[in-house]
Amino acid sequence: MTHGIRTDTHMNRLNGPRGWRDTAGHYALLPLRVFLGVTFIYAGLDKLTDSAFMKSGGTGSVGDTMRAARDSAAIPALVDLALKSPVGFGYAIALGELAVGIGTLLGLLARLAALGGALISFSLWMTVSWATTPYYYGNDLAYLMAWLPLILAGAPYLSLDAAWRSRRRQRQGAW
Repeated sequence: MTHGIRTDTHMNRLNGPRGWRDTAGHYALLPLRVFLGVTFIYAGLDKLTDSAFMKSGGTGSVGDTMRAARDSAAIPALVDLALKSPVGFGYAIALGELAVGIGTLLGLLARLAALGGALISFSLWMTVSWATTPYYYGNDLAYLMAWLPLILAGAPYLSLDAAWRSRRRQRQGAW
């Protein structure tokens, strides 16, 4: 008796017909990608257009937000580092959120964009939302966890990364 894979029942999911479950599984990360991309673009634009945020002091400023979070942060040294130039840090966060959001939404260097999003979320969790109790009320930890599947999987479908990969394969096949 031989054991093996029955080739007559195996369908290639990219070339063969799919049921709704296969199709749903195929595109399962797309809603997460769209949500995180749009959210990070919005967050970056919100910071850049908020006249109060990009200041070192005053109500709603990045400086006051960091000073308020400093004593309850898990890593106060991160806050101290940012407080050396709060406005520069505010711009770095805002532009980082924009880059991460655009990269995620377009699927451009998607794993790198997701890693950037995870690092931003991790730093905000360790500083601003660390003292939130119970921990699940803070959203930065949830964002950090949401980035992990995109770090692992990238953006294999409906993305610039996938288009480049396909184009590369076509060029290699033409040789």
